[in-house]
Amino acid sequence: DPNAPKRGLSAYMFFANDMRDKVREENPGIKFGEVGKILGEKWKALSDKQRAPYEAKAANDKKRYEDEKAAYAAVRTPLRDVSAAMLTRTGRR
Repeated sequence: DPNAPKRGLSAYMFFANDMRDKVREENPGIKFGEVGKILGEKWKALSDKQRAPYEAKAANDKKRYEDEKAAYAAVRTPLRDVSAAMLTRTGRR
């Protein structure tokens, strides 16, 4: 459903979004997969204190997603159950 809320980003994804351009600048001509590998290594090397801002962003984004998901579910009309007999009659089976 294109109107469904977007899922929250993980702490790693916030980190990767912040660092991707810097990694590309430091390594001109680097391939896409290599960027991911370097980002993963940098993420693993971070201390808990260095990860904290990204964890906080992820927690806020998770809350945003949960709130939007609840609002979306409240507005969305549930689909009614269709029996197998109706599917056969309408040719959708």
